[in-house]
Amino acid sequence: MQHLSANTPLNVLITRPEQKGLTLSAKLNEFGITNQCQPLFDYQALATKQQTKTSLEQCNIAIFVSVAAVEFAHKCWPISQWNIQHIIAVGKATKNALQNINIQNVITPSSENSEGLLLLPLLNNNLQQSHITIVRGKGGRELLATQLQKRQAKVTYLESYKRQWRTLPKEIAKNWQAQKINCIVVTSNELLQRLADIMLSLEGNNTKERCDYWKNQCVWCVASDRIAQLATSLGIQNIKVSDGASDEAITSALQQIWNIK
Repeated sequence: MQHLSANTPLNVLITRPEQKGLTLSAKLNEFGITNQCQPLFDYQALATKQQTKTSLEQCNIAIFVSVAAVEFAHKCWPISQWNIQHIIAVGKATKNALQNINIQNVITPSSENSEGLLLLPLLNNNLQQSHITIVRGKGGRELLATQLQKRQAKVTYLESYKRQWRTLPKEIAKNWQAQKINCIVVTSNELLQRLADIMLSLEGNNTKERCDYWKNQCVWCVASDRIAQLATSLGIQNIKVSDGASDEAITSALQQIWNIK
């Protein structure tokens, strides 16, 4: 990947949900990194209190796969009231969200993804006596549940929220280019696919020249190797993988892109 020169102003598009986007924006502002937020979706509560209780019957392990999963599940039924033997978080940000509501002794993997979770000693043995609830949003990867079931675990989902995609103006990609956006932060495959629909296809006010700009000149800062693989398959050339989706990891990756020492 070609780094941007320190003489080239970095102009970052943040596509995270609004509150997360604003938090990251404030972090980038501290380092003088120009940015703007354009959330592509909003979160909406999905599960009811009764659905939450039902999904936790006989459960002895709960796995939270995002901060939003923690927040919406907790609003539905306070997690401190869950009678769970082991609580696992996919990464540091999710663990912090649990600790912020006084949930301690949270287990996290060193690699913040499903593959990392499956390497945890607690989940890496015969799980015949384990009833595991995966707390997530509606939809998503099935790898974790599939592999846990192969290890004899009983697995249920608690889908505590869903994404509501925003309707954006047809000329939005044209506007972003006019605003000299030259770096895009992407923290999930769903976000990347949505951006590809907006920016990499000849629809709306897009031209081949504009599509080529996003594919060949813009830098895409993605939060995992899995997202990078999808980006490559979409023809994106300049990809920087951050060490996770935390604000610190993304900021560090953007500093490297900008050649800041």
